[in-house]
Amino acid sequence: MQPPASDPNIAAELRRLYLFAGLDDAQFQRVLAAAQVYHVAPDGSLFEQGQPADRFFLLRRGLMKLSRLSPAGDEKVIEFLQPGQTFAEALMFLGRAGGYPVNARAIEPSEVLGFDNRTFLALLQSSPDTCLRLLASMSKRMHGLLAEIDRLALQSASSRLVEFLLAGAEDGKVELRTPKHVLASRLSIKPETLSRIFARLTSEGYIRVQGAQIELLRLDDLRKMVETVEV
Repeated sequence: MQPPASDPNIAAELRRLYLFAGLDDAQFQRVLAAAQVYHVAPDGSLFEQGQPADRFFLLRRGLMKLSRLSPAGDEKVIEFLQPGQTFAEALMFLGRAGGYPVNARAIEPSEVLGFDNRTFLALLQSSPDTCLRLLASMSKRMHGLLAEIDRLALQSASSRLVEFLLAGAEDGKVELRTPKHVLASRLSIKPETLSRIFARLTSEGYIRVQGAQIELLRLDDLRKMVETVEV
């Protein structure tokens, strides 16, 4: 693969993202010149919890997860990353040396772009206008994350699963791309509870499960199940 700075497709993708949209052409090229491409195999690690956080990233292709280990050694999935998502950028602004607070591992073959924190920070320090544009974009993203926290706190386990299925459905079907125990962790549901919810939704005719594919049979009823717990 050609270097990021010389790939017009990468440049076009980045320009649509909040971190890069406010950069002028010279700033943008400086960031690209310091970028690196990573190819991560399934179950491979991009970075580990505690490793020096000197880069932030964009997932271009594949599927990855961010997770932490509890003191007892249990894995808690923090987020599934889809193509187009950036991650670890907030660590640039802590103002101190520190490590990544999570592990980043690939679930399927993934292509990731990594950007140098020092290069990006130097650009922001030289341009107050760029800083203000970035702050506005990050504020919008923060409000979206707070809304997700509210949903997790207020919705029942069944509603969280149903909302996940509705969000990922194409033509009424969802292809599960992660093991069910990983999905359970992401939705803050115990694996045995998740299995019971799948069984109940199947027996009551809401869904049909065929291996990793789930067909949503009663879409209107499933939507109502989520709407009843929204605020």
